[in-house]
Amino acid sequence: MSPFFKKAIGANNISAEKATEAVRTLLLYIGENPNREGLVDTPDRFCRALLEMTEGYSTNPEEILSTTFESESDEMVLVKNIEFNSLCEHHLLSFAGKAHIAYIPTDGKIVGLSKLARIVDVFSQRLQVQERLTQQVANAINKYLRPQGVAVVFEGVHSCMCVRGVRKQNSTMITSAMHGQFRDSLASRNEFMSLISK
Repeated sequence: MSPFFKKAIGANNISAEKATEAVRTLLLYIGENPNREGLVDTPDRFCRALLEMTEGYSTNPEEILSTTFESESDEMVLVKNIEFNSLCEHHLLSFAGKAHIAYIPTDGKIVGLSKLARIVDVFSQRLQVQERLTQQVANAINKYLRPQGVAVVFEGVHSCMCVRGVRKQNSTMITSAMHGQFRDSLASRNEFMSLISK
């Protein structure tokens, strides 16, 4: 028996057995045979992969951003090209790309750079739309770090745009969220946009 079946009852009291049976039903729905060699373990694998891709639901962003360090810096801190993968809540298809995050510390309060990447993971590893994902990352940093300003830009390529519907392979979605000085100061916003475009 797969280790997946040994997990406790999941969210909403749905057992692993019920989840995998639902996937078997979907395989039947498209005309496949879930008992053939290549598919016999697919329901189990799919459910385990789905749990892994949605781990963000079980992580509290406050725990990630609660540990800060003192610094004399009052200039922009920028981490760009943070890779992310998420699932579109409309079709359960993936979208992926890069996130760019900047903040201006208040009273020299900074956070480890890996924490910014982890905040991206927390919110991207949920069923999402990119617009909300961008806002959630910016809002969390703004809430828990209380910086002078936060700027977040996400660039994503969406499978639901590429492999179905209009099937446009080279389209990229760009979303942004600005707080504080990045919203109020054109100079700060332009500096951020200039740095992430290099």
